[in-house]
Amino acid sequence: MNPQAKLVFIISLLLGSTITISSNHWVTAWAGLEINTLAVLPLISKSHHPRAIEAATKYFLVQAAASTLILFSSMTNAWQTGQWDITQMTCLESSTILTAAIAMKLGLAPFHFWFPEVLQGCPLITGLILSTIIKFPPITLLYMTSQSLNPTLLTTMAILSVALGGWMGLNQTQTRKILAFSSISHLGWMAIIITYSPKLALLNFYLYVMMTAAVFLTLNSMKTLKLSTLMTAWTKTPSMSMMLMLTLLSLAGLPPLTGFLPKWLIIQELTKQEMAPAATIIALLSLLSLFFYLRLAYCATITLPPHTTNHMKLWYTSKRTNVSVAILVTMSIALLPISPMITTIV
Repeated sequence: MNPQAKLVFIISLLLGSTITISSNHWVTAWAGLEINTLAVLPLISKSHHPRAIEAATKYFLVQAAASTLILFSSMTNAWQTGQWDITQMTCLESSTILTAAIAMKLGLAPFHFWFPEVLQGCPLITGLILSTIIKFPPITLLYMTSQSLNPTLLTTMAILSVALGGWMGLNQTQTRKILAFSSISHLGWMAIIITYSPKLALLNFYLYVMMTAAVFLTLNSMKTLKLSTLMTAWTKTPSMSMMLMLTLLSLAGLPPLTGFLPKWLIIQELTKQEMAPAATIIALLSLLSLFFYLRLAYCATITLPPHTTNHMKLWYTSKRTNVSVAILVTMSIALLPISPMITTIV
């Protein structure tokens, strides 16, 4: 792709996200979401591979349907209440339609089927954009309308997302699909707490973005798309494989790594809200996700590849690690000690 064209698409993506995040009117928020969709489509289909074209088509159809539902819910709310303010979503039918539309935008279950297929058809960097930047405007809309949303519906979708994200990721061999189901599972943790503590949901999202960016950039540096490639990558980049293992365990939420912090705070908040059964269910279902994170970590560092040929393995590469990868990995592993400060903010 032409570098100037790529720059235009990236700027449009940031512009669309900024418009949606800073808007107070439903029409401008919808316009920002549409700019985002149109900006990311060329990035998905830039390889001209049939799978990439298929992914772009699926992404366009799903996002267009979700944007239409958002516009329909805002019009219904305006019809009932006479105003277009995002924070004044008082109509019950409108808030239900809006919840379904944003779930479709994010890839929450049961509207998650498009996300793994689209991510599989993208390069790793485009997959990183789809898993992080693209999800920020819908999460912001959920944050702004959190007081009007139906907590029962969101809790049901959240438990379903964590269950399906863990269950469907078990038998995957493609790293992009595994990260897609990981994203669906993490979105379930955000959805279950958004109505009770919106700041905590945003904290979870920020930490998820940081850890996912570290994993995607590390896999991109190692040129790893499949588990079979990951098994032999340790001979070329042993230090990056070790850092990848720690980041994956952090993404799984194991103490004493950073990823344990949001899950710990969410379970604590759910218990305070007298939702101990939901907290127990979602904690137990996260063990499914833990299984495939451990599988990835095992493949990255512990498994020896099958010795089918007698050849010397390459050891170390002359390519230097990107500084941003090192910073993201360090933050993804070592932020748990600042949890007392975060608890005072949340």
